[in-house]
Amino acid sequence: MMKTAQFSILMLLSLSTCLFLPNIHAQDYTKWSLPEGAKARLGKGQIAGEIAYTPDGTRLAVASSIGIWIYDAATGTELDLLTGPTSISNIAFSPDGNTLATGSWDDNMVKLWEMRTGQHKATFTGHTDYTEGVAFSPDGNTLAIGNDLTVQLWNVDTEQHKTTLTGHTGAVTSVAFNPDGTILASGDDNNMVWLWEVDTGLPKATLTGHTDHVNSVAFSPDGTTLVSASWDNTVRLWYARTGQSKATLKGHTRPVLSVAFSPDSTTVASGSWDSTVRLWDADTGQHKTTLAGHADIVSSVAFNPDGTTLASGSHDNTVWLRDTATWQPRIILRDHTDSVTSIAFSPAGDTLATGGGWPNKRVRLWDIDIGQRKAILGGHSDRVSSVAFSPDSRTLASVGYDSTGGNSRYNRIRLWDPDTGQLKITLLGHTDSILCVAFSPDGKTLATGGGRQGNNVGSWEQDKKVRLWDPDTGQLKATITGLADSVRSLAFSPDGNILATGSRDHNIQLWNIATGSLITTLREHRSRVNSVAFSPDGNLLATAHGASRINGTVQLWDVATRELTATFTGDGSPVNSVVFSPDGATLATGGRDDTVRLWDVATQELITTFTGHTEEVSSVAFSPNGDMLASGSDDGTVLLWNVASLTNTSPQVSAYDVTQDGIVNLVDLATVAERFGQAGEELSRDVNGDGVINIFDLVAVSAHLDETMTSAAPVVRRGHQPFFATPMGVPITPETVQKWLAIAHTVDDGSLTFRRGIANLEALLATLTPAETTLLPNFPNPFNPETWIPYRLAHPADVTLTIFDTKGASVRQLDLGYQPIGNYTNRAKAAYWDGHNDSGEPVVSGVYFYQLRAGDYTALRRMVILK
Repeated sequence: MMKTAQFSILMLLSLSTCLFLPNIHAQDYTKWSLPEGAKARLGKGQIAGEIAYTPDGTRLAVASSIGIWIYDAATGTELDLLTGPTSISNIAFSPDGNTLATGSWDDNMVKLWEMRTGQHKATFTGHTDYTEGVAFSPDGNTLAIGNDLTVQLWNVDTEQHKTTLTGHTGAVTSVAFNPDGTILASGDDNNMVWLWEVDTGLPKATLTGHTDHVNSVAFSPDGTTLVSASWDNTVRLWYARTGQSKATLKGHTRPVLSVAFSPDSTTVASGSWDSTVRLWDADTGQHKTTLAGHADIVSSVAFNPDGTTLASGSHDNTVWLRDTATWQPRIILRDHTDSVTSIAFSPAGDTLATGGGWPNKRVRLWDIDIGQRKAILGGHSDRVSSVAFSPDSRTLASVGYDSTGGNSRYNRIRLWDPDTGQLKITLLGHTDSILCVAFSPDGKTLATGGGRQGNNVGSWEQDKKVRLWDPDTGQLKATITGLADSVRSLAFSPDGNILATGSRDHNIQLWNIATGSLITTLREHRSRVNSVAFSPDGNLLATAHGASRINGTVQLWDVATRELTATFTGDGSPVNSVVFSPDGATLATGGRDDTVRLWDVATQELITTFTGHTEEVSSVAFSPNGDMLASGSDDGTVLLWNVASLTNTSPQVSAYDVTQDGIVNLVDLATVAERFGQAGEELSRDVNGDGVINIFDLVAVSAHLDETMTSAAPVVRRGHQPFFATPMGVPITPETVQKWLAIAHTVDDGSLTFRRGIANLEALLATLTPAETTLLPNFPNPFNPETWIPYRLAHPADVTLTIFDTKGASVRQLDLGYQPIGNYTNRAKAAYWDGHNDSGEPVVSGVYFYQLRAGDYTALRRMVILK
């Protein structure tokens, strides 16, 4: 057994798996600096560029698309979020660390912020363009601001303009004071570096040699050397007093964006577009080493004041803190996220999927209860355009702009297992970008809409087709043709018979799913259709419109009559996304004006406007119970809004809600089953009122599972109570559901209720009966001090779980006993390990392996303890 375990460990180390990256330093950052009406924020926004240590080295500031995140430099723990500054181009700390200066891409202003309180202190205006460099003088009295062709010097205390340094023939990109404050260096996009005498404001020297834009300049702490980084892929060293060239450092293969000296002036670090950090000898210019690890452009590098840590920020939305003794990462700051292009709640309501834009191009899964990321799903070669869950929550579909040069092998539809994060199947067939995806209500059909990237067709024909797939087999079922332009959005009607498409050519079209034929074309708008959504009862279709920052409206159509019934208009900005609440009473829209709006469908009145995103809102989605609205934005975050109090109406009563607790769930199903076969008058479980409790009542309740009657109804979560609750003593087992299905099939009258009811029972059976025994990734991982190990059993078995160290020695054995068929995936059912060995002693940090034995099944996985 020992040799088998060791061999399995070696095999496991060779496997490439999906990234599961829980936040080790889990903080409640999701609730910091929230806009009014929001209850949580998922993600920290995109890393906007610069990172900077406070002068005492205790804190690290990271500029993001939603503000400035402040971290504890020793632990990586989030300390604060300054939400005032947005579109940040540059940041700099005052020498005493009490003030932070921020430059902006948007408003041409530089602002000062009080670090202790996070409050705005001062604003420096009068600049003619956005700032590309801010720096405090060593005494903290002067602020240098690079702006267009000039450098402006300001008195920090009086906020008065002191002087303007003129002479640059290109826009200033970076500024830096030498250690004694007598010289200022500035780089520009005309390939030049200028040295200025601070007292006189006169140029001291102009440094030539770069052959492309200068991106960054910095003085050595001893004041003898100036370093500059350029788009020409080089770093140059200059003698600070004379401006003479000292060395040219070559090795980067792409533009160099940032440079920094170590505190002892011996080492230069450079961050590049080639995703690496290079270290150089500051005296000789010799290359020391190259630090890899980032997955995208390294935009900023900084040493901490004592020289023990090098920080690097990247467009992959991570910040790496490396120990300078070994150059190994000590901490990686995560949860900064790229633009959110699409969002979708799982039908169970416990997970939110988000599609990512450039540059990360990934799908993220978030645990709604705790606000933490569960998994990152990679694989797309370009930004993800749309994500969708299957009705049974067992499959997540993602599509994107994967097309490259018309090569159809890149046009992939990816189907994932959201529990494990593993790729299940890849579907090929589209010949250009895929812009939208949706599952049919019964989960048996997947629809995808083809389009084109950007505004240009290119050298190949854009796709302009809707393809219908069998998500279980991956087979193409049908192709809908006849669309004149890109399919930007699609939606199934609740009965699954109609598919609505919205396209770039301004048309809304309804298609017959059975025949693939066009039913009708709706067109009242003069702008492209960005989003379509059916009301829960299928009677209305909402369409969102707008392009080029104008013509933004939402229209409501009567599906039966094909008539336009209402138009909702905000401020005229394009509307990117529209969705109905589960009860159909409310419309939510997300727009290019960075807002989310709620509308009353009946009165067509605006209920409220949510503000807080710093860039346009690309997608909105209601939680299954309607209490929560999620909005995804180009700012790289998802905001969760509490809408229960805004959309709550008088409680409704439903015959299918047998227990009258506000939601139709398995408790209602069990309650009906408990009196199965009884006859008589005034039976509360006789849903259809025919005087007997039979399969018709059971199927009717099944057809309305997860339907909520009140905004206060509890959320049903697959695998959690009360989903499997059986208070009446009727166990909902696979055998029980199989009997219900057998009876239901014999009396199936073909109605929508029976189709839905049987489909839900089949989905329930699939949920109760795993297709195969599987060992799943433990959570959290890495962990300290405890973890849960989930698994599924397709057959009853005696279950044993053994923990091994990297040498293959058994550390802890958990005898779980005889277990029936089922999913052991939540904390109540999964195997639990407290990080102790069989002797009750805590184990040391490091890599461990866990092995599940269940009958003939054996599997091994890896986990990490970090203390």
